[in-house]
Amino acid sequence: MQLLFIADPLENFKIYKDTTFAMMREAHRRGHALAVCEPQHISWVRGGRVAAQVRHITLTGGTDPWFAVQSETTAALADFDAVLMRKDPPFDSEYFYATHMLEQAEREGAHVFNKPRALRDHPEKLAIMEFPQFIGPTLVTRDAAEIRKFHAEHQDIILKPLDGMGGMGIFRVGQDGLNLGSIIETLNRDGAQSVMVQKFLPAIAEGDKRVLIVGGKPVPFCLARIPQGGEVRGNLAAGGKGVAQPLSARDWEIAESIGPILQQRGLLLAGVDVIGDSVTEINVTSPTCFQEIFDQTGCDVASLYIGALEAALSVQ
Repeated sequence: MQLLFIADPLENFKIYKDTTFAMMREAHRRGHALAVCEPQHISWVRGGRVAAQVRHITLTGGTDPWFAVQSETTAALADFDAVLMRKDPPFDSEYFYATHMLEQAEREGAHVFNKPRALRDHPEKLAIMEFPQFIGPTLVTRDAAEIRKFHAEHQDIILKPLDGMGGMGIFRVGQDGLNLGSIIETLNRDGAQSVMVQKFLPAIAEGDKRVLIVGGKPVPFCLARIPQGGEVRGNLAAGGKGVAQPLSARDWEIAESIGPILQQRGLLLAGVDVIGDSVTEINVTSPTCFQEIFDQTGCDVASLYIGALEAALSVQ
């Protein structure tokens, strides 16, 4: 198969932990051809098809360099067997526009994973609203008074922006309410921006678990991202320690309930974040943790993913 990966610059990959690299490596091992581009390389002109300036690459098997460019061409996205959208967040206006370009490519015959419409319809923090049975006390609002009321009720809370990533902009406010006003001003900007507020879950001490769902089915191991030092955030980007572990009974319950719904909507890969027994986010743009899980357990998530991709394409 001819696979096109839309991703961040390859030169910036940390291949010892990068999930997109793990996908490429497994696809290469199976004999699939690899091409890459960045979102800004995609274009469309009336009378033509959505196309991109792409680099056709092969993997060297080494680390520096880890890839070699065989050729550079302009190609229609629909000419590839599959297009894998792996651009990292944030989900900003340009990402939003890219999903529209990819949706046009779909109308021209392209097979895009994850499905562009599903990416738009599942903002990673707000997607949990559909599954209230699995989440803890949560508020989404622009109203500062509502945030103060939520704090008064729950005493210990987490506040975060809806467009944050990697733990960016997350604050904890305890019973004393210290700095709550300043944090609201920072995140809320006088009512201009919505804020997500959640009751603090002490189980974060045991890790913020990334539960992966591939082709609608749970991966049997998750990565618990455990806060270090004085941090409240478990995100690996914020210094959290990743510990792979088998799914708990509650993890299975959550993933087996949510997974088929996401798959039906065109989300071949999703990462459900679970603290204790509660879902906190559903990641669909470029879920990670493949390599950490494989390195610690031997569970080959990349193989599961490419296998699910091949199966999805066989029924197109």
